[in-house]
Amino acid sequence: MSQVLDARAGKITPEMEKVAADEKVDVEFVRAGVAEGTIVIPRNTNRKLLKPCGIGRGLRIKVNALIGTSSDRDDRQMELRKIAAAEAVGCDSFMDLSTGGDIDEMRRLTLAHARVPVGSVPIYQAAIEAIEKRGSIVEMTPEDMFAAVEKQARDGIDFMAIHSALNFDVLERLQAVGRVTDIVSRGGAFLTGWMLHNQKENPLYEQFDRLLEILLKYDVTLSLGDAIRPGSTADSLDGAQLQGMIVAGELVRRAREAGVQVMVEGPGHVPLNHVETTMKLQKSLCGGAPYFILGTLATDVAPGYDHITAAIGGALAGTVGADFICYVTPAEHLGLPTEQDVKEGVIAARIAAHAADLARGNRQAWERDLQMARARVALDVEKQISLAIDQEKARSLLDGTGEDGVCAACGTNCAAQVAARYFGIN
Repeated sequence: MSQVLDARAGKITPEMEKVAADEKVDVEFVRAGVAEGTIVIPRNTNRKLLKPCGIGRGLRIKVNALIGTSSDRDDRQMELRKIAAAEAVGCDSFMDLSTGGDIDEMRRLTLAHARVPVGSVPIYQAAIEAIEKRGSIVEMTPEDMFAAVEKQARDGIDFMAIHSALNFDVLERLQAVGRVTDIVSRGGAFLTGWMLHNQKENPLYEQFDRLLEILLKYDVTLSLGDAIRPGSTADSLDGAQLQGMIVAGELVRRAREAGVQVMVEGPGHVPLNHVETTMKLQKSLCGGAPYFILGTLATDVAPGYDHITAAIGGALAGTVGADFICYVTPAEHLGLPTEQDVKEGVIAARIAAHAADLARGNRQAWERDLQMARARVALDVEKQISLAIDQEKARSLLDGTGEDGVCAACGTNCAAQVAARYFGIN
């Protein structure tokens, strides 16, 4: 049984109970959301998951971090340090995007060390192995693709980004409209090259039912990869992106019918005036499926600060419908991220998610802000630190302040303290 099939049968699973407790909502609300597909709980039946999370309608916006080896940097210990750093500042999930070294070993290490759900992109491994075995990505076979999905599902991967919503109709639309940045999705590029070289339809679209059978077997959540996402603000909301959304909506319906949990990935580079339209279109076309956004990056001209660019776009996207934010680090567009980059990326995404949660009326978010305001007035340093998104930085700046009832920022002329005295608050 899958979470979806259990939910539709009226069964409340331990994962649903845990999500309801964490979110402080009624467990029946979670069960109903899973049953109708507006909430997913990524959790492979082959994995003992310590911290499951719910993603979707009525729940706190979640944050995903990325790790993984590459041909340029195969340092598994560094990746494990990234996992520890990201979990320490509150990420809700990881994706292992390894494309170099021992990909299987890195995945298994990630699954063993991460306490939260872990995702992957199986086409990466299939493509890299095709290069090693046959000399080229375009020599990859459909069997290679499905073997990678099966192997990673068997290992315990909780959710998979799979680019099934890419077909020849989408590519024809892309060629017709033209783009500044064409295809920036790595998985989308691999499949596009394969399709055009072999003049064959995308097997992950053409044999979608076969894919669903594998995912259902292990209750892996399908994350419909956005192969056609805009890689620049100039390409936002073009015909190719919209065509991809339409195909994704059709596949969401088929996944739900099969009892497979499904969410949808989205852009990408999106100017702020396109964000609300993009979110509403996706939700409408995809039947309210949880929306997993990659950013969104509100401008193209801030290399080195793209974690901030993404937080600006992500806060607005979350306000108007996004449910799951993939972090962007300061190294985006520049190079491979370090542990510090990972930490900064998670923190920026969590700030964006929390700001959006406030705008959406999440009671836990509002209570946290209220407690912080009261702690500031009371000069309760420890309380302020405990409520901070980045507790380490808050402590480094607040430690030793306020001990004598004096505001560290204002001194004896603190406006809040003066007002509190005359209003009888303190």
